Amino acid sequence: MMKMRQAVRSLLAAAALSAAFCVTALADDTTQFVPGTTVNGLGIGGMTVEQAKASVEGFYDSNYQLEIKKKNGTKDYIKGAEIGYKVTLPAGLEEILAGQNATGRVSGPAADNSHTMDMSTAYDAQALEDRIAALPCLSGSGIVTTADARISDYEAGKEFTIIPEVEGNNLDAERTAAAIREAVAAGERQLDLTAAGLYYQVQVRADDPGLRALCDTMNRYRAMTVTYQVGEESEVLDGGTICSWLSVGTDGQVNADPAGVTGFVQALAAKYDTAGKERTFHTADGRDIPLTGPYGWKLDQAAEVQALTEYLKSTDSQTREPVFAQTAASRTEPEWGATYVEIDLTNQHVYMTKDGAVVWDAPCVTGNVSKNYTTPPGIYSLTYKEEDRILRGPKKADGSYEYESHVDFWMPFNGGIGLHDANWRGSFGGTIYQTSGSHGCVNLPPDRAKILYGLVEKGMPVICYN
Repeated sequence: MMKMRQAVRSLLAAAALSAAFCVTALADDTTQFVPGTTVNGLGIGGMTVEQAKASVEGFYDSNYQLEIKKKNGTKDYIKGAEIGYKVTLPAGLEEILAGQNATGRVSGPAADNSHTMDMSTAYDAQALEDRIAALPCLSGSGIVTTADARISDYEAGKEFTIIPEVEGNNLDAERTAAAIREAVAAGERQLDLTAAGLYYQVQVRADDPGLRALCDTMNRYRAMTVTYQVGEESEVLDGGTICSWLSVGTDGQVNADPAGVTGFVQALAAKYDTAGKERTFHTADGRDIPLTGPYGWKLDQAAEVQALTEYLKSTDSQTREPVFAQTAASRTEPEWGATYVEIDLTNQHVYMTKDGAVVWDAPCVTGNVSKNYTTPPGIYSLTYKEEDRILRGPKKADGSYEYESHVDFWMPFNGGIGLHDANWRGSFGGTIYQTSGSHGCVNLPPDRAKILYGLVEKGMPVICYN
């Protein structure tokens, strides 16, 4: 019995000695990493450089996957095999082994033999893009779009209200795809979408003071009206139309769409402008003549757009007249009113009507028809009046003028065409104008021109007709 116990002790001692020898041999093999050595969390103790390289690269090639942690705690995955993922460890393992050999090959709990190395990764870029596009977190049916609290759309008969915010789970697709590419390229194994700030966040909530103030402003616009009074007619710009123009700028201010305001003013002009449009004039001898001409009402569209845009900011209702660039004697028919000059080109006669009654008339000579100087028909207004004026024709090559005529009373109404005395003529009226007429002006007997000069005023309608 004693001999058997001694034999067992001898075997155990021999086994212990053998084990100690093996560990010592392993620790002393300078071609292998010491026990406990890790690279990027993977154990390579007891391996040569080549074995370690193959082991780490093989692990990533076969086991790599990127875990994508979502907002609700669930996860999506991209597996290395799905994108042809390959890892290459660059030079560096040799330095780790050389360092262990140089420092006595220390191992065990007291030794820090963990190492981190950059890895060179390769994968099929298109396959990765396809996987990204198919991720449930980016294209799944359970995605809820995050939305800020906002003002409700305009509805006739209903006030504006605040629609609450929506806490969704939609991601910034471009930034998320970039973060995934970066994680895969770096060999990272986890991406937390929330921690990375990739989810869209609510910026404006229903209790936001600015949003509440904006809602109040929109309701004032809803109740606003602008009534345009144009003569006896009116045009109402209602709250619904106004609200359809409104938008809120980045500064939180409400702005009216210039196109909407401009379109409204253009419609006003189309309806109420008369300058340039055909109108019917009732002549002194009882005829109704269709005429056009620059005289009449004409909105200053640019000024009115600016005025209306500024006024809308007040949110107050008002009645106003539009801004006119040009006005006429009357807003109602006839717009030239009851005081005007009329020139009958066919009968070569001029009339002055005041307050509806003819108070002056005279024969005249108008533009020479044979020389194409015909006085043009139309509705005009007296530009100004001036005494003691020299009228000049076009300048000739020698510096002289085609004609120079002194007149005592000059009353222009259509550019260089006007009424004036003509003391060089011995007779007026009839058919003189057809072959011996003026250069376009309306020639009058001097004594009659003087009286007319005292009756007319700047801006008075002057109506020429055949």
